[in-house]
Amino acid sequence: MSSINVAVVGSGYWGKNLVRNYDRTGALKLICDTNEDTLAQFKEQYPEVETVRAYSDVLDRTDIQGVIIATPAETHFSLAREALMSGKHVYVEKPLVLDEEEAGQLIKLAEKKGLILMVGHLLQYHPVFVKLKKLVASGELGRVNYIYSNRLNLGKIRREENILWSFAPHDISMILTLTGEMPSKVMATGGNYLHKQIADVTTTHLEFPSGTKAHIFVSWLHPYKEQKLVVVGDKKMAVFDDTLPWEDKLLLYPHEVNWENNIPIPSKAEAERIDIPQDEPLFLECKHFLECMEKGSSPRTDGNEGLEVLKVLNAGQKSLDEYGSVVTLDADKSTMIHETAWIDEKVEIGHGSKIWHFSHILKRSRIGKNCSLGQNVVAGPDVVIGNGCKIQNNVSVYKGVTLEDDVFCGPSMVFTNVYNPRAHVARMNELRETLVKKGATLGANSTIVCGNTIGEFAFIGAGATVTKDVPAYALMIGSPARRIGWVCECGEILPQELTCQGCNAQYEETNGESLRRLY
Repeated sequence: MSSINVAVVGSGYWGKNLVRNYDRTGALKLICDTNEDTLAQFKEQYPEVETVRAYSDVLDRTDIQGVIIATPAETHFSLAREALMSGKHVYVEKPLVLDEEEAGQLIKLAEKKGLILMVGHLLQYHPVFVKLKKLVASGELGRVNYIYSNRLNLGKIRREENILWSFAPHDISMILTLTGEMPSKVMATGGNYLHKQIADVTTTHLEFPSGTKAHIFVSWLHPYKEQKLVVVGDKKMAVFDDTLPWEDKLLLYPHEVNWENNIPIPSKAEAERIDIPQDEPLFLECKHFLECMEKGSSPRTDGNEGLEVLKVLNAGQKSLDEYGSVVTLDADKSTMIHETAWIDEKVEIGHGSKIWHFSHILKRSRIGKNCSLGQNVVAGPDVVIGNGCKIQNNVSVYKGVTLEDDVFCGPSMVFTNVYNPRAHVARMNELRETLVKKGATLGANSTIVCGNTIGEFAFIGAGATVTKDVPAYALMIGSPARRIGWVCECGEILPQELTCQGCNAQYEETNGESLRRLY
């Protein structure tokens, strides 16, 4: 990342953490703040980093590619707009802006200039939440019925914004990601105790088109700290408690409710600990911004995601102002379902997805955000398709198949779910599960025999037949498929030295049978 330089604008309560982490990446070149004493302290702490007081001095610097904005929310629009106009990539701390129209202007401006616009929804980069998101997307918890979050503490008490805008954006961002849809109804209530115009405690209720419900309880007048997200599925329940030691932050509860004589009987089970590699979420978020700048890829929390969170915040504020009235949000008009497509009951389709002619989505299937399902595609029942997947014409994604994010399925490629089918023998109870991991490409007319896992960013050539597990980044051809090389995340075939000639990403082989990315 040494070729990328960024400036942090605003180095107060949260800005100082951004300064520390961007310095850790080696990309921090400049700190901008109006407080001379603050700048003097940073100059002593980071002697290699330059400091300026005027924002114009940041924008005039041709050696600064990215601007990190950590100033009060009411300044975000003007500062971000100026930075984009100056050709800088922009990271903005939450919330993106305060006005939805202004958010739309920033999104369009970034797209027009080919620049990155990213919002600081920190918990999207927390390794524990990343794991929880994968568990939900894979169907491990079953159908998500209910989500609730508590973000409580004594302080930090603000006077420029209420508790809803201060604490709730992270929880809204996580809940929208887990559900894969925008709420249809929002209702919020709260209490003002320290200042008659500023809410210190709020509870926000969300109802989603799929039937999922959620609530968010936030307060800075609470006797102890609590940061907890609970996801209740019909198979398992998950608890993400960020105040616990790392090994206990994510627990799965395989509780069940069994019916006996028309009476629901709960059956409790021991919690399952989930092993998750430890890392600092803010550092991972900062690295993600730099990687997006380097590759020109869309951030996980881009301007559109920030706008979705902003819409829910504004709906919550409107409800709060109207003493708990129910605010109805417009239907997601960017989701397109062709009039000839057929969607069964209890199907979830994420924001921005498109279902084209004569396709059929069977019951209890979940399709993520920004997916494209071409003509004559069948998916389900009980299928999970991640965000950003592209499934081209004449593909059937059967029960037992799971696609993670950004999977490409070429025209007429084939999944199976029974290993040895016979027309006269019922074998639907013998399904073998197939997992296609993030970023994999399955070429036209290829066949994936059931019971196998396709590693992340693997590339299956046209017409190949996969009969065994495929390692990450593998380039596979033939019938049965065999590995003939490695492929970069960007899709370029890697040369012998394993440095991509397209994006300069570097890899190394491990045991001659697998590949991992270095940077």
